[in-house]
Amino acid sequence: MNNKGKNLTILGHGAWGTVLGDLAARNHHNIRFWSRHGNATIESLAMDADVILSAVSMKGVHSTIEKLQSVAMPAHTVIVSATKGLDSVTTLTPTQIWQNAFPNYPVVVLSGPNLSKEIAQGLPAATVVASKNLQAAEMVQHLFASEVFRVYVNNDPIGTELGGVLKNVMAIAAGVCDGLKLGTNAKSALLTRALPEMIRVGNCLGATTETFFGLSGLGDLLATCASPLSRNYQVGFSLAKGKSLAQILSEIEGTAEGVNTVNVLIELANREKIAVPISLEVFKLINGKITPQEAVKALMARDLKEEFSD
Repeated sequence: MNNKGKNLTILGHGAWGTVLGDLAARNHHNIRFWSRHGNATIESLAMDADVILSAVSMKGVHSTIEKLQSVAMPAHTVIVSATKGLDSVTTLTPTQIWQNAFPNYPVVVLSGPNLSKEIAQGLPAATVVASKNLQAAEMVQHLFASEVFRVYVNNDPIGTELGGVLKNVMAIAAGVCDGLKLGTNAKSALLTRALPEMIRVGNCLGATTETFFGLSGLGDLLATCASPLSRNYQVGFSLAKGKSLAQILSEIEGTAEGVNTVNVLIELANREKIAVPISLEVFKLINGKITPQEAVKALMARDLKEEFSD
């Protein structure tokens, strides 16, 4: 497999896109960035791309795809999605949207416990690239892998993607837990119950259970729910401290995807009849229906039941 000198076009020049570009550049690949604020056209940067990586926010996925659909991309181009969210109109994941738009191209998910600020500092990390096309996933694996960034492969793209999507909602809950100073016992219980909730959603949408015990599920859950570097954690922590959601979102850098995700998730869970008690309380909190203290009280007051049930 020839992995030398690939042309990588990164759509989105935020923190995550920049870090991924730096990782690939260290492996001697040719990196070009496109953003809606830049001067370069998407056509000029994508027409000879071996790999196109989307690191735009969830709200930018559709408009970016529309721009790219007019480009005559090479037949061998691989599309990689590094966006974590759910579409508010279709409830689809970013990769599902990309695959629907480009059915003749392999689409790969990149997701894991990856706090961009730590990776930018050269700290070690690991991630997962997943696709039904394992050859495409393996090519992307070699594109980014280094002595400080270990990349694994699997063939469960929906599970890999949902792990990264759903943990953002749980990170808001974890931030609330720490903001209210509820202690280690409470947070441990929260995260332990969060994982089966994520798995229930994943299984309903066709994901493999085992994937959620890997880097893109449990790994990302632990990283995002434990670090103040996580924007979603910051949202929950600040809500617990009495700040309004509008104020919080105006102060944080970048997008806290969990805020939009939880609204879409509850719509999906209601439609599919999936029990998501933690996500439901986060939804009520984000939408101003309850206080952080009331959210905690509601979870603690749920009916007694066997551990391995919802």
